[in-house]
Amino acid sequence: MVDAAYAALKKAILDSSFAPGYQASEQEIALRLGMSRTPVHEAVIRLQEDGLVRVLSRKGVLICALAPEDMREIYDVIIAVEGRAAELLASLPDAERELTAAELARCTETMARAWKDGDLPAWGKADATFHRTLVERAGNGRMTRIIQTINDQSHRARMLTLKLRRELGSSVAEHRSIIDAIQRGEPVEGQARVHDHRLRARDELLPILESFGLRHL
Repeated sequence: MVDAAYAALKKAILDSSFAPGYQASEQEIALRLGMSRTPVHEAVIRLQEDGLVRVLSRKGVLICALAPEDMREIYDVIIAVEGRAAELLASLPDAERELTAAELARCTETMARAWKDGDLPAWGKADATFHRTLVERAGNGRMTRIIQTINDQSHRARMLTLKLRRELGSSVAEHRSIIDAIQRGEPVEGQARVHDHRLRARDELLPILESFGLRHL
């Protein structure tokens, strides 16, 4: 029941059913989810560790909002972790590199088709899968857990700005260059290409947030 409450509350936060800044008692949240308070209480504790909620003494639970400065910090972590992941992948034995490169290529070609069809949700899903796979296949469990927490925290900002970003098409070419470096077994080049790719995305996203006055996400 705790796992179910955690999954249900996390989904409600990520899809903004519980919007940033929303504050309620655990009992109110349990009623909205159609669950009992005990598993919701345990779920809230886990979600606070994930950085998605804050428990306020005698004031209930607050759904955390993100500011543009938070996104800047998040991208610093993403750039570091994904860059290291690319280095590790490019250092794998040939057969493992080929398998991982093929998996990343499938995600990238799905992105290319979605971009051509104007299907932004499909593009976003394939893009997220690419970056998750990049880290997971590096075989470092701590890196995977860090990036999952970061992705959960930044999910709303990514979804909100997807239609506003102009350079989504560039991501396909950049992903292909990352795959190429991994496939050829070039760790330094792989790290550099991930760094440049994520830096461009950050420098595109943050001005959008600022220009639209989006101080809390």
